Amino acid sequence: MTAGRYAVGALGLALMGLGVSLVWAQGPWDVAVWLAGAVVLHDGLIAPLVLLVGVGVVAARPRVRGPLRAALVTGGCLTAIALPDILRPGPVTNATVVPLDYLRNWLVLLAVVAVAGVLVAAGKSLWRRRGPRGRPPESPR
Repeated sequence: MTAGRYAVGALGLALMGLGVSLVWAQGPWDVAVWLAGAVVLHDGLIAPLVLLVGVGVVAARPRVRGPLRAALVTGGCLTAIALPDILRPGPVTNATVVPLDYLRNWLVLLAVVAVAGVLVAAGKSLWRRRGPRGRPPESPR
């Protein structure tokens, strides 16, 4: 077991060395500027926005919270994947590399996620009202 730990540690050190060499090849100043920009973007925009959305989710009805959270997480993941190509599409040198319209497809996917969230929330509400066997729950005596 100890030999395995040393092997994993050696692999980690080798990968850190590779990372340092790649950063050095890019230019440490460029990487430092990028990291500073990432911190400012995260702490100045993303974190406050997520906190505000979290306050809105807490204010929602309990039956809606789960589907709302799932839709928000899915939409956030889709945005993180599509945002680089939406913000900086760049010149198309090879039309087969990125042949589709990212902005349109991202909006379509967000709409699909929103509709799915609404359908799940409505289904949960109907399920609670109708009961698990499709009939209204019996009233307590």
